[in-house]
Amino acid sequence: MKLDNIKFPKDAKKNLTEMCIYEVIEYLFYEAEKISNVSFDEGRFWLLAAEKSVKVPETRDIARIERIGAHSHIRGLGLDDSLEARNVRMKHNILLACASYLIEQFGIYLVSQGMVGQQLARRAAGVVLGMVKEGKIAGRAILLAGPPGTGKTAIAMAISKSLGRDVPFTAMAGSEIYSLEMSKTEALTQALRKSIGVRIKEETEIIEGEVVEVQVERPATGVGAKSGKLTLKTTDMETIYDLGTKMIDALVKEKVQAGDVITIDKATGKISRIGRSYTRARDYDATGPQTRFVQCPEGELQKRKEVVHTVSIHEIDVINSRTHGFLALFSGDTGEIKSEVREQIDAKVAEWREEGKAEICPGVLFIDEVHMLDIECFSFLNRALEDEMSPVVIMATNRGITKIRGTQYTSPHGIPVDLLDRMIIISTTSYEEDELREILKIRCEEEDCEMSDDGVTVLTRIAQDTSLRYAIQLITLAGLVARRRKSVVVGLEDVKKVYSLFLDEARSERILSEFQEQFLYDYQPEKGSGEPMET
Repeated sequence: MKLDNIKFPKDAKKNLTEMCIYEVIEYLFYEAEKISNVSFDEGRFWLLAAEKSVKVPETRDIARIERIGAHSHIRGLGLDDSLEARNVRMKHNILLACASYLIEQFGIYLVSQGMVGQQLARRAAGVVLGMVKEGKIAGRAILLAGPPGTGKTAIAMAISKSLGRDVPFTAMAGSEIYSLEMSKTEALTQALRKSIGVRIKEETEIIEGEVVEVQVERPATGVGAKSGKLTLKTTDMETIYDLGTKMIDALVKEKVQAGDVITIDKATGKISRIGRSYTRARDYDATGPQTRFVQCPEGELQKRKEVVHTVSIHEIDVINSRTHGFLALFSGDTGEIKSEVREQIDAKVAEWREEGKAEICPGVLFIDEVHMLDIECFSFLNRALEDEMSPVVIMATNRGITKIRGTQYTSPHGIPVDLLDRMIIISTTSYEEDELREILKIRCEEEDCEMSDDGVTVLTRIAQDTSLRYAIQLITLAGLVARRRKSVVVGLEDVKKVYSLFLDEARSERILSEFQEQFLYDYQPEKGSGEPMET
């Protein structure tokens, strides 16, 4: 069921920041009901029930423990159904849960998902995303071209997050293909086949429920078989199962505990953790990035279920290569795979497709710094893109008219003209001042650094004069300086302090030109002379 997008009033940001958490949830659902004429009582019920199930202060929140990367704040492209970019941000986890519910159940997007600016590029990427999700096209090449620091990699990461786990997404840099262990074409072939998924369907009998209790009895002497009992429940029933040694070991291996929702395959005995129940959402103060909260299953504990396994064609290649076998999946040492093996696998996959056992899921291969590829790689890609088993290839470059690597010829973006002719090009532009300010605010939230308005203003000016990457790197450094003086909020003086301590590229170049005689192996070419940079 698709609904029209919610249009927020102009003061929506102010409303979202000033209202308490319950009022915001009510506000979001009220807006959704007002626009769509559909009741969201069920969604309101489970969200508020999950929040109120344990009596805790309203200010308490579950902290998610995860590493902070350059693009960890990006959750998607932030587009609505009409591919219009939205700019509403939400900070609270319960708000994000509320927004996730509207997305999953009704296709309503409320947030910009970490993206700022680049409306045209995001709309173009949204069209590409729609083509990939439909799975009807393959072998298309898209080039993201623009100056450094304009969000090319961010757009690719947003596409990756929007695709989900079932659609293969492989990211690599242009320099990764140069290796002494395998040829350049083999590295590209493996990357292409990693980006093509095969969905294999099978029907199996499973036991699915929420773990109420796990009891394990061990012999006092430490020698002998272990035994135990597992209590599972759904919303309709509860059952106790006797456990043997193998099942106990499997439960320990999966770290299953009370409150987890699990599935047990009756044929193989495999145990899979789906997530934790919403009723146990407040058991811990902090959770990891992989923790998912799900509802307690309904109906019978034992049921027949169609299971869909998604594997890449490269994984099938590795398993069927006699020299390494399936162990190479874990070691990563795959080496070169014979073309005969790949041909047999392609024939088998085509046979599965005809029988209806499997379906091909073309994914995305992202090649960053594509100008680092040489003429042989470009020639290989020309042929590979025309194959029916080819994924959608997204490339990114920040070069203008430059030499094609391995030749003396120049070309736009350092890519041969015949390959450019097969591409559709998405251009990115430099950010405006207000967009830089918004990006820096998002990064401050992501890095858990509260900054004053004066600090953000100075940081925005620094980003304009130097680069956005340099300004983002100063956020954590300024936070450390503020902590040193026992301050929670990063102020103007903290930003100025780290700006004076750490040089940007322009100031470093100025110092080198002033003190060039004091450096070893100094060479200062005259204006207009000197060799061009090899790319």
